[in-house]
Amino acid sequence: MKWTERTWKKIDNNYKTILEMPFVKELANGTLPKAKFQFYMAQDSLYLEHFGKALAQIAAKAHRVEHSLAYIRFAEGAIVVENALHESYFEDFGITEKGTIQPACHHYTHFLKSVAALEPVEVAMAATLPCFWIYKKVGNHIYNSETIANNPYQRWIDTYGGDEFAESVQRAKDICDHAAAHTTPEIRNRMSEVFIQASLLEYHFWEAAYHRRTWN
Repeated sequence: MKWTERTWKKIDNNYKTILEMPFVKELANGTLPKAKFQFYMAQDSLYLEHFGKALAQIAAKAHRVEHSLAYIRFAEGAIVVENALHESYFEDFGITEKGTIQPACHHYTHFLKSVAALEPVEVAMAATLPCFWIYKKVGNHIYNSETIANNPYQRWIDTYGGDEFAESVQRAKDICDHAAAHTTPEIRNRMSEVFIQASLLEYHFWEAAYHRRTWN
């Protein structure tokens, strides 16, 4: 069994909890209050800037040239492509500025950047994987469920439930499996630990957006 397959089993219950979150359910049926989505988009835009930097650090540290190139492309996608989507959403939903980074986003991004800077590259790859994989699975879940006519969040659903994003997710999974297969048992265990931690941070990011949690 591949490392990704073994490790996903350890977070499957957390993933199922994510699917039952009010944020995800209301996003799927189009009833998520606009203010909650505005908060989420502003924080997610800030998140993507830092996520892209973590991916760029991984690209610089990767042992194989093809893996470096892949993470350079991932970083570009996070910073350029997805931010373009956010900018259009900013206009559509009346968001004038990103504002300041709030606790859940701050915790998650600093976790990723510290792992990317201080841990072995294999561990950093594993820490960033849940952002790819969980978003894809949630996107697929919503995309393949009963379609809601005129869902204001349909473009978000199409982005993460689409084929183009699926290719990036599969590439990230393949690289992590290769890294896990060619490292030590100690590093492989650490890869699993940070993967689990990041999956929990994914939950808390959406939970914080739903409740619009701030520093005050």
